[in-house]
Amino acid sequence: MTLSPAHHERLAFLCRITHKEIQHLQDTDRRLFADLFTVEAAQKIETDPILAERLDAFVSRFGRLQDNLGDKFLPQLLLAMAEKPGAAIDNLDKAERLGWIESSETWLEVRKLRNQMVHEYIEDLAILTSALQTGHQHVATLVAAGQSMIAQATRLMERPQA
Repeated sequence: MTLSPAHHERLAFLCRITHKEIQHLQDTDRRLFADLFTVEAAQKIETDPILAERLDAFVSRFGRLQDNLGDKFLPQLLLAMAEKPGAAIDNLDKAERLGWIESSETWLEVRKLRNQMVHEYIEDLAILTSALQTGHQHVATLVAAGQSMIAQATRLMERPQA
């Protein structure tokens, strides 16, 4: 199957954006988790504006990358492969079968985690700290998924266009 010029451009755009989002998330992750992030560290959010900004950046970038991959890139990639995108869970199951994500179950857990980081923010520092530590562990999950999708899109875009 050949890609239309419009679909080719859309995939190229999503590849560029995903690459940037991966870099930004990894940079923020390294800065926020240079030391172990603990409840004691979380207590400093109110008085340390740099820490607060890093935390906000991490949560935002984590969520943005996951949203981009699951809600935008994945459906476009499926279309490019002549697969009909469906409900999010169906798309995730296809992505798992194709080896682009670790597992749809893990992806949904990471989605819940992202929501927890946003909604529990500041209210319960123990929950926030736990969610951030788990998010830190799943940065590699998001990066691997993004890199797999970029690689697949690149292969598709290297084919002759319609």
